[in-house]
Amino acid sequence: MSEQFKTAISSKSDAEASTGDNVVYSDPEAEKQYCRKVDLYVLPLLCLMYFFDCMDRSNLANAKTDGLDEDLHFQGNDYSFLVLLFYIPFGLFDLPWNLLIKRYSGRLMLSFMSVVWGILALCQCAAKDFGSLLAIRIILGVFEAGFFAGATFYMTTFYTRGEMGFRLAIMQSFAVLASAFSGLISFGVFQIDDSAVKGWQWLFIIEGSMTFITGVVGFFLLPDSPQKAWFLNDREREAAVARMLRDASSEVGTGFNLKECFRSWNDWKFPIWCIITFTYPVAYATAMNFFPLIVARLGFSTVKTNLWTVAPNLVGAVILLCVAKSSDYFRERTFHIVLSLTISMVGMIILAAIDVLNNKAVAYFACFLMAAGAYIPSCLVHAWHNNNNVHENSRAANTGFFVGLGNLAGVLSAATFRTEYAPK
Repeated sequence: MSEQFKTAISSKSDAEASTGDNVVYSDPEAEKQYCRKVDLYVLPLLCLMYFFDCMDRSNLANAKTDGLDEDLHFQGNDYSFLVLLFYIPFGLFDLPWNLLIKRYSGRLMLSFMSVVWGILALCQCAAKDFGSLLAIRIILGVFEAGFFAGATFYMTTFYTRGEMGFRLAIMQSFAVLASAFSGLISFGVFQIDDSAVKGWQWLFIIEGSMTFITGVVGFFLLPDSPQKAWFLNDREREAAVARMLRDASSEVGTGFNLKECFRSWNDWKFPIWCIITFTYPVAYATAMNFFPLIVARLGFSTVKTNLWTVAPNLVGAVILLCVAKSSDYFRERTFHIVLSLTISMVGMIILAAIDVLNNKAVAYFACFLMAAGAYIPSCLVHAWHNNNNVHENSRAANTGFFVGLGNLAGVLSAATFRTEYAPK
């Protein structure tokens, strides 16, 4: 039993329930105040950081609609190659980043990642050819790699099992909103008439700068842990430890232990989780990286194409929150995930099967279906496996590895959208 929990049990708060020989500490009022404060101080900043993470990741498709490929003299499958090679470091570095987060803290590592990838996102505006942009994108993939996995693990140290799905969905909805707002920002930026700086360069400058600023803010506002949170009082810290031990972890605030990180890798369920986490993100990566190009098949101008990506993504964000809330409420993950992927698959089948130019309304409706289902599993799957792991070190390693596998699945979507397959 941890020292924090002993302290919590011995605390004379206004609610204590005795069960047999065991005393279960409970302070509902303090727990409500704690949860409210975490939702107010931690969750919004994580969402904002992830918003810019996804915006910096998806803006390449918007930049391409403004002539990035022509200005940098792309040939053949260069664009698909850019997306594909980005996902290799993006998948390989999740695990190392998560181990560093467990070793040092989410505040330091998540903020550091944001600052560096903001600088790299800014550097994209200076790319002169395919080779220079490729080098920047690969390094960008290294530093963006650990954010979603790291933020997911970081949140498991603050929230119980019944709270994780909806909170992850809130954060994930900002990824969907990033795609939508990237289209809106592109709509405005691409109308800037500047002979010296291209519209796609302004896009990288504006979004990279916002990422950098958010990362700097994270250093000062994010707490290392609930026990060190600057916005909590002693009673709320005790309630935080007790509620986690009651419904999330068998340990709280343990030190970094490399052996403990890999304790579950010989479990028979581990390879099944590997299959799940490698396959579900194909729909997500397709929607995130190629949505503007899919909408462009409808035959509209560059400005309208970017604008028309907004509505499906906004609808997708709303559905994501509703499904995740339902999943938390019923404490069920499997059927919510399967239903979401089925809806996304139906949308993709329609887009592949019909003549898009002669059935624009049907094709655009299929875009809504694709967005409605593609984003949901990314939060529910990782809430699911974290819900079933009560060891902090093991959660850190597993979350990093599983999210990394999912990111590598982006290679499959990049390999699917090859130039010779256009326009279908």
